[in-house]
Amino acid sequence: MEWFIAYLLLGAIVGFLSGLFGIGGGMILVPVLLLMFSTQQFPAENLLYLSLGTSMATIMFTSLSSMRKHHQHGAVIWHVVGKLSPGILLGAGLGTLSATSTPQTALGLFFALFVYFVAAQILLDIHPHSSRQLPGLGGMALTGTFTGWISTMVSIGGGTIIVPFLIWCNTPIRNAIGTSAAIGFPIAIGGTIGYILTGINIHPLPENSLGFVYLPALFSIALSSVITAPLGAKATHRMNIDLLRKLFSLVLIVLASKMLWEIKY
Repeated sequence: MEWFIAYLLLGAIVGFLSGLFGIGGGMILVPVLLLMFSTQQFPAENLLYLSLGTSMATIMFTSLSSMRKHHQHGAVIWHVVGKLSPGILLGAGLGTLSATSTPQTALGLFFALFVYFVAAQILLDIHPHSSRQLPGLGGMALTGTFTGWISTMVSIGGGTIIVPFLIWCNTPIRNAIGTSAAIGFPIAIGGTIGYILTGINIHPLPENSLGFVYLPALFSIALSSVITAPLGAKATHRMNIDLLRKLFSLVLIVLASKMLWEIKY
C-alpha cells in the first residue's frame, strides 16, 4: 500500500509539472522510478529498462488528455501529425531495440546527457528562430523516425524535438505545442509496444510486469497524472514561470546526476 501511495504522489507531481512546463514527464519519472525500483529490490540488471518502459507507457494516458484539449482549441495540425506518424512508429520500434540492447551504464549516460541538454535549454530559455517551411514527405519521414527513436530511447513524448522543429519551420508556437501533444500518442503506443515485446521473455522481472512495463506503477501514476496535468496547465497563467523554469531545470540536473550515480554504482 505504501508503494501504491508513493506512485500516486509521483504521478501527481509529474502530471502537474508536465502541464506547467509543457514538457514530458519521462525526464522526471525515469530517474525517480529507477530509485524506487532499486529500493524495492527489483532485479538490478533490468532496472533502467523497466523504468524507461513504465515511463513510456504512462505517456499513452497523459497524451490522450493533452491531445483532446489542444484539439478542442484548434491547435493541432493534423496533416503534419499524419505525415510524421509513420516515421515515428518506425523510430519508436528502433528506439526500443536500441535501448534494450544498450548496456545500462551507457544508456544511463545517454539519458543523463540528454536531460542536461534539455535543462540547459530551459535554464537559458533557448528557442530557434523560424527560417523555413515544412520539408517534403521524405524530410517529414526522417524527422518522424528520428523523433520516435530519440523519444523512445529516453522515454519522452517528443515535444523537446518536435516543438523547436515546427517553430523553425514557421509554425506558430500554439500550433507547434498542440501538434506535438498529438504526436506524443503514436510515440507512446510504438514505444510501449516495443518495451513490452523486447522484455516479454526476459527474466528476472518483478511480478505484475508486462515486458519492461511494471503495471502497478503504470496505473497509479497514470491515474493521478491525468488529474493534475490540467491543473498545471492552468497554473502557467498564475505563477512566476521564469523562476519556476529555472528551479525545474536545476531539479532535472539533480535527478539526472543522481541517476548516473545509481547506474554506475
